[in-house]
Amino acid sequence: MAMDKSSKKQVYLFYCAECEDLARQVASQSDLITLQTIKWRNFDDGFPNIFINNAQDLRGQHVAFLASFSSQGVIFEQLSVIYALPKLFVASFSLVLPFFPTGSFERMEEEGDVATAFTMARMLSNIPISKGGPASLVIYDIHALQERFYFGDHVLPLFETGIPMLKERLHQLPDSDKIVVAFPDDGAWKRFHKQLDHFPMVVCNKVREGDKRIVRIKEGNPAGFHVVIVDDLVQSGSTLIECQKVLAAHGAAKVSAYVTHGVFPKCSWERFTHMNGESENPFAYFWITDSCPLTVKAVKNKAPFEILSLAGSIADALQ
Repeated sequence: MAMDKSSKKQVYLFYCAECEDLARQVASQSDLITLQTIKWRNFDDGFPNIFINNAQDLRGQHVAFLASFSSQGVIFEQLSVIYALPKLFVASFSLVLPFFPTGSFERMEEEGDVATAFTMARMLSNIPISKGGPASLVIYDIHALQERFYFGDHVLPLFETGIPMLKERLHQLPDSDKIVVAFPDDGAWKRFHKQLDHFPMVVCNKVREGDKRIVRIKEGNPAGFHVVIVDDLVQSGSTLIECQKVLAAHGAAKVSAYVTHGVFPKCSWERFTHMNGESENPFAYFWITDSCPLTVKAVKNKAPFEILSLAGSIADALQ
């Protein structure tokens, strides 16, 4: 049930430099969210020289920080602010980290592997407690749900999802009654099928043939449908490309893709705009959210990419 305005709180929202566009969109969702600024500078030796503007006005206020850990180089400066804000005698502190970047490195497969997802969770678990209690930590579509247990008792993780934005967009399509959802593997099916259970489904998997891993359809029939491949994140995109080929070969009328986090290291998104010079792109749409701001800037106005913004969802989560 929606809260009336009197029961909602005024939130002072800080943000890292690369999240400025998303922060402005979040603030535009509600007059209860006020943007605040930070001076991000560096000393001559390269280490951060940071100043939180209007820090004296934050006492007793609800404060949030919108972060993007897009590279190792920006994590330290943002953590410095994240650790500082709760100590300014704020009423509460929320950290919004849409993409948890080490989420796919969450387990050991042999002795010597380092589960860096656990390391990141420990760093975030040490956010100081504010006057109002433990910090809230908002993360979207974390790679493995069991990672919630990596966080300590001094933070309150809130796991959100971008799937509602996808469902809304699918209902707007002219062929919305001909949609089938496909999952590239059992992991994606386990992760998302309950949120998409009103759509027919196709599940793919990878099988080993000699030295190669080949994508096959495990169950479901894509023939004649607009098939939308759903996963939490994309890196090189190779799996999505192989899934598209298999689905098309089995009669899919169109193939699109959705991932919450378009990571795309080394500009791998270019594989989906050029597609080896084919006259018609094999992907009708490629939806991503704005959880990775650098990717959003890179693919803006480039077909088949379309951005589904998390701004409204983030604004709600801050309440």
